[in-house]
Amino acid sequence: MRQRSLIAITAALAAGALTLTACGSRDDDGGSDSGNGGGGTTVVIGVDAPLTGDLSALGLGIKNSADLAAKTANKEKTVDGITFKVEALDDQGQPSVGQQNATKLVADDEVLGVVGPLNSSVGESMQKVFDTAKLVEVSPANTNPSLTQGVDWQTKKVRPYKSYFRTATTDAIQGPFAAQYVYNDSKKRKVFVIDDKKTYGAGLAATFTQEFKKLGGKVVGTEHINPDTKDFNAVATKVKNSGADVVYYGGEYPQAGPLSKQIKAAGAKIPVVGGDGIYSADFIKLAGASGTGDLATSVGAPVEELPSAKEFVANYKTEGYKEAYEAYGGYSYDSAWAIIEAVKKVVEDNDGKLPDDARAKVVDAMQSVSFDGVTGKVSFDEFGDATNKQLTVYAVENGAWKSVKSGTYTG
Repeated sequence: MRQRSLIAITAALAAGALTLTACGSRDDDGGSDSGNGGGGTTVVIGVDAPLTGDLSALGLGIKNSADLAAKTANKEKTVDGITFKVEALDDQGQPSVGQQNATKLVADDEVLGVVGPLNSSVGESMQKVFDTAKLVEVSPANTNPSLTQGVDWQTKKVRPYKSYFRTATTDAIQGPFAAQYVYNDSKKRKVFVIDDKKTYGAGLAATFTQEFKKLGGKVVGTEHINPDTKDFNAVATKVKNSGADVVYYGGEYPQAGPLSKQIKAAGAKIPVVGGDGIYSADFIKLAGASGTGDLATSVGAPVEELPSAKEFVANYKTEGYKEAYEAYGGYSYDSAWAIIEAVKKVVEDNDGKLPDDARAKVVDAMQSVSFDGVTGKVSFDEFGDATNKQLTVYAVENGAWKSVKSGTYTG
């Protein structure tokens, strides 16, 4: 997704979602010792995500999962002579803060890779800073296509930054995938499209709209909302009067939950559909009982259902983080592990030690990284995009998200 330190560890399963408890070590500046490693040289993996504020549920899941990857690498001595340490910075979901964080991470010579951010708009603000410093960045959540394929990606794909990669698939796939489900599976024909005007939300709504119209659906209304408010009664009334049989929302759960609730209260008893930005347990809390039947797409297959993720889920529980790994936990772990694999390659190619130009070498190594990760096969194409294009549709049922269809977009 999107625009979107460390706590270490003890956990519990609750109400169909992982809810986690805390213990372990934490630095005052947000860093973690990430367990006992191979000694010798310390390599820092930076994490940038919203650790406070409305989107912190997703951000904390990203942070904890990256921490788990570092701890695992240290425990298993994945890179001989290297101890991995995580330093997490809070971007508050704000591009300007993300850019400041990027500058801080670049200034720390021990940082050889960064996991994050959550939000595509934050990602936009960080890319040039990292690329200039030849510091690799692997986002588990950014989905806007322009970050890897350029602003004109629909007509001419050009990779803007060599140092930027992501393990999540893009909205060029996610939006159309949702449109196909809404039109073909849910049999909806009249949609009211709403977005929050942010990079992620507006881009996702646009790709959904294009595919829905191509399939034969009709857009009966559009609206932009202010993400800083929670009063959506005016737009809810417009939805009711439009005769729409479904609403598509491009944005994130802090607004989507109240929006869904108010649309139903206005008399439009129709589902609200969104992307991975609303796929959070917090959406269900905010939408209340009226959220039943709402839909969200998210990247990949459900982590709990992947054989490759069983170890991750078990280890996350054992480590006891107090927050759930949420939608991007598996992708965050894989993003951090991709950095670990790239560092391993660089060290092995340099007689067991880090070269002076380690950052640039890690960027080069990342392009050919390939491994079986939590989310499946992890590798990157010529744009730095994930080669794993799978997506899943989830529905709110009995107060929880339930997967209803997984697959890939067929254009």
